[in-house]
Amino acid sequence: MKNDKQQKTPFQSYTRRGFLSTSLKVGAAAFTTGLLPKLKANANCQYNVLFFIVDDLRPLLGCYGHSEMHTPNIDRLAQRGTLFNRAYCQNPLCHPSRTSILTGLRPNTTGVFSNSAGFRENLPNAVTLPQHFKISGYHTQSIGKVAQNLERQDDAYSWSVPSWTQPSSYDNRSSVSSWQALDVEDDELRDGRTAKRAIEVLEEIQNNRFFLAVGFRKPHLPFYAPRKYYELYNDVSFNLPSSSDLPNYAPSITDGNFKGFRDFQDIPDEGTLSEAKTLELIRAYAASTSFTDAQVGHVLNHLDLLRLTENTVIVLVGDHGFHLGEHGKWLKNTLFEVSVRSPLIVSVPGQPHQGVKTDALAELVDIYPTLCEACQISIPSQLEGISMMPIIEEPARMWKTAAFSQKGRSTGNSIRTEQYRYTEWGNSGRNGIELYNYHADPNETTNIANLPENKELVAQLSERLHAGWQAALPDVSEQVSAPQTLPWDINNDGIVDVQDLILVSNSFGMETPEHPKADVNKDGNVDIIDLLYIASHLGESCIASASPASVSQEHVDSISEWLTEAYQVDDGSDVFRRGIANLEALFNTGTPKKTTLLPNFPNPFNPETWIPYDLARDTDVNIEIYNLKGEIIRKLNMGFQTAGTYRSKTKAVHWDGFNSAGEPVASGVYFYSLNTGKVKAIRRMTILK
Repeated sequence: MKNDKQQKTPFQSYTRRGFLSTSLKVGAAAFTTGLLPKLKANANCQYNVLFFIVDDLRPLLGCYGHSEMHTPNIDRLAQRGTLFNRAYCQNPLCHPSRTSILTGLRPNTTGVFSNSAGFRENLPNAVTLPQHFKISGYHTQSIGKVAQNLERQDDAYSWSVPSWTQPSSYDNRSSVSSWQALDVEDDELRDGRTAKRAIEVLEEIQNNRFFLAVGFRKPHLPFYAPRKYYELYNDVSFNLPSSSDLPNYAPSITDGNFKGFRDFQDIPDEGTLSEAKTLELIRAYAASTSFTDAQVGHVLNHLDLLRLTENTVIVLVGDHGFHLGEHGKWLKNTLFEVSVRSPLIVSVPGQPHQGVKTDALAELVDIYPTLCEACQISIPSQLEGISMMPIIEEPARMWKTAAFSQKGRSTGNSIRTEQYRYTEWGNSGRNGIELYNYHADPNETTNIANLPENKELVAQLSERLHAGWQAALPDVSEQVSAPQTLPWDINNDGIVDVQDLILVSNSFGMETPEHPKADVNKDGNVDIIDLLYIASHLGESCIASASPASVSQEHVDSISEWLTEAYQVDDGSDVFRRGIANLEALFNTGTPKKTTLLPNFPNPFNPETWIPYDLARDTDVNIEIYNLKGEIIRKLNMGFQTAGTYRSKTKAVHWDGFNSAGEPVASGVYFYSLNTGKVKAIRRMTILK
């Protein structure tokens, strides 16, 4: 165990005047050390580090509740680490964000607000994350895009050997499309070669203590990936953005433009994109994400092969978020949630809680001190982040009260709390202000900053914004306090589980719910939306030994009803998608007592429907569609299936409303049968066109 008092690394004098106030910043990361028992380290008390950074990756991943995404390798990493639901970049642009990550300093200190600036001009003596590990005796090496470009990345102070990267292949965007499914192998593309080189380097450095940074460029535009990753989504239906317009009453400065995006030959020079084009690009983004996931998997598999996984801290992070048509925008560089929220997964050998998701507010500037503490090397006192190890060791503990992001030095400054985002444009908001309540408005549809009833709230949030990141740090005295009560834990038993869902469901429509916490979004109504908020946090606990309650058949029937209603209100937001995915996952926790054919949904339908059923045992499954004459018009052979419930959209049998000849069938009454060998059941359905 380390001593409570941390060692300090000698730093040379900084040239930037802002560092004269370093003593006022308290060494933000340092005070967490010693508050909790430390994880068991290796014989030398220092782990290796494998650091993945991915360009333009938003939390559109299976492990973030998006069951439509095929990201098994990143999901596997999340299962052995800690997933941060609320991790925010300090600037939603590649170079400023990566600079903050690599220096542990915020944009106002680095002076980097664009992709062309460099931090060494302002802070020539700054010690970067890999540089600090190099000083501490590590071999440090970078593969792929870690900094913005090779000139910025190949920092002689940071790396033990020159960086390995490749130039862009598509400099003239006007001659290429924004996406393309290519008939190539993975290693014929840049990220495939990056993974291949990373594997070679692991072979070379396996007997050293190492800090290996691996940067992947996809899903950055253009969305070019091997065809097999596009084919993963041939039968997947993506949702359009919940809103393709700017929020109501948003200041005009948020409008921005499509700079860089409209350069591609298939993107119109002006106007909004059609729904078809939007869905086309979302699918292309998903395919590019799956391509990168596969490359991450290749490297992780080789780490396993070399038996290095149990001695390596692994981090995966996106440098910022990415718009896929939300608010009518594409790319990044806005201060909306989808642009500044990043995926962040940290896996530390021997961590007490694996596969845990935490809602603790985290910032990408926190990665530097976290890796230092995880590897038990000194944490530089000049850093402007805080180690997240206490959260990794105790996911439900009280933590930061806010996260901070910005554009330019004073173009726009934003604060994200547990419930709100407040943004000021220009000095003290002279160019406009924004306020969004995510409990009531998760998709930022309406700016409520100028409502009279929010005047006091705006003043409070403005004060917190100007107080800065230091004022949002967790208080040392809070670290030893009793576990917090989770807002999603309706019955306060320490875990969010099916019992909490039932309590909310029982209060549907009641003016005065039996449990006051049942109105989760505080809109005065208890309805399916409140239940989805609870569902999106299933499994979270403030009791280390807690385990979710078992799901009975009675529960399964209730979940089926909840899902039917949830599908109707699904607006595509992360909360809804995660909640629905968790509800669907509950179906797999038990085996039905009997095989049953259930009502199709929707019914009547047009043009497609889902046919749900339960299987009490493993069997072959066939669904047949009949007309009123008893003629079979379509057979849907599902093959061998294991016992379980098949009621959700992702598992129920899908019928597109076409007969076996590929023709759409007419309106009317039809029948469908379930055939499992020993069981045959028939139900009625209606098509209404």
